[in-house]
Parts: sequence; structure tokens; C-alpha cells
Amino acid sequence: MVLASLVKETIPNYLSNLPIPDTIGGWFKLSIKDWICLVPPTALVAGIGYMSYLAFCPEAIKKRSSGIINPSIKKHEAKVVEMIDVEDIADKAAFCRCWKSKNWPYCDGSHGDHNKTTGDNVGPVVIKRGK
Repeated sequence: MVLASLVKETIPNYLSNLPIPDTIGGWFKLSIKDWICLVPPTALVAGIGYMSYLAFCPEAIKKRSSGIINPSIKKHEAKVVEMIDVEDIADKAAFCRCWKSKNWPYCDGSHGDHNKTTGDNVGPVVIKRGK
């Protein structure tokens, strides 16, 4: 009964009393109180639109969530640079490019989980000693 009253009476009465002008010039004549009355329905429509966008565009979430590349390695430094002497490398070495390795700068395979989560295709840089 309460839901029926809300849908049949309360919401239509609320919407019919909103100060929506008939002309473009009417928008400039609205008072502060009128603009404040328009905030809740505008926020509701914007929220529904945003939730619909997230529901129907999941690739946008993946692109948006991939901001910072380096989550935790040497964050106190302005730029992370590693110098590795080629003479110190065995026959070959794999270096991390996804910044997720627990053994950084060497690859430990963490890019596999990163790729599954983000849809990325990153892998290590493999350095091989020439013969």
C-alpha cells in the first residue's frame, strides 16, 4: 500500500512541483531555492547514468583503474633506475616490466595475474648472453 501510494501520488506530485522552465531563458530566471530543488533529481539521474555506464562498459573500468604502474617499489625515489652489469648475468635473465614482481627487478611471473586482472599483455624483458 505504501509503495503504491509512493508511485501513484508522492513521486508524481514531487516531479510536477519541480521548477522546470518552459524556455531556455527561464533557466536564467530561477532563484537559488529553485536550483537547490533541482539538485536531488539531477543527482539521481546522474547516478543512474553512471551506474549504467559501469554496467554496460566494463572495458572502461579496466582502462580507468590502471593509473599508477609502480605500486610499491622504491616509492621514496623520484625515478627508479637499476643498473645491472651484463657480466653479472648468467646465460639469460628475465626482468620485470609489470612492476608486480616480489623479486624486482627480476621477473617472478607476477605479470600473469596482472594480465588476467587488467586484460593487459605485458611480459618480462629477457636478456640473453650471446655466444
